Amino acid sequence: MIRVLLADDEAMVRAGVSAILASGGESEVVAEAGDGREAVELARAHRPAVALLDIRMPRLDGLTAAEEIVRTVPGTAVAMLTTFSEQSYVARALAAGATGFLLKSGDPYELMAGVRAVAEGAAFLSPKVARYVVEDLGRDGGRLARQERARARVALLSPREREVLGLVGAGLSNPEIAARLHLVEGTVKAYVSAVLDRLEVRNRVRAAIVAYEAGLVEADG
Repeated sequence: MIRVLLADDEAMVRAGVSAILASGGESEVVAEAGDGREAVELARAHRPAVALLDIRMPRLDGLTAAEEIVRTVPGTAVAMLTTFSEQSYVARALAAGATGFLLKSGDPYELMAGVRAVAEGAAFLSPKVARYVVEDLGRDGGRLARQERARARVALLSPREREVLGLVGAGLSNPEIAARLHLVEGTVKAYVSAVLDRLEVRNRVRAAIVAYEAGLVEADG
C-alpha cells in the first residue's frame, strides 16, 4: 500500500482526492494537512512514500513546502496538484524536486496512476499539464528551436533507448517498462541510466520533458 500525505487548504478537495485514492486499492492517505507548514511537519512525522501538495496554501505555499520535504525527507516523492491557472509555477516546482504534476480537474485514473508512478521513482506529467510544461520551458529560444534540439539529442539514442525514453515520458515506472518491453528490471534501470547520461539530464522529469519536446509522447488537450 502506498502511503500518501495529502495537503490542500480545501477540506472538500482533500475528501475527494482521498476517496479517489482509496477506490483504487493501491494507496491510502495516512495524513492530511491544511497548509504547507503542517505538510512539512507531517511529512517528517509519517515519512510517506508520496506527498501530494496543492500549490496555493496558507502559512507556507506548496512550492516552498515541496523544497523543504525534498530536502529533509529524502525518501518521500513529491507530486503537485495544479490547475491551469498555475502553469507558471511548474518550472519552480521542477527546480524544487517535484516529480509529479497532476490536474485537480483531471481523470481520477490519472491521479491514481500518477501517485503510483512517483512512488516507484518515476516521473508523471498529466498530459494536459505536460503541454504547458513544454510551452513554459520552451520560451528560451522559442518552442520550435527547443523541439529541434530535443530531436537532435534523441537522435543520439539507440532505438531501444528511444523506446525507453518514450515510456519514461508517459510516466511508466521501471517495473512497468520492463513488463511492456519484456525485459528484466535491471536491464531497464541500465537503459534509463544510459538515457539520462546521453541526454545530459539529472532526473526522469527532465528526460520526460525532452521526450515530449521530441514528439515521443503526445501531450493531449
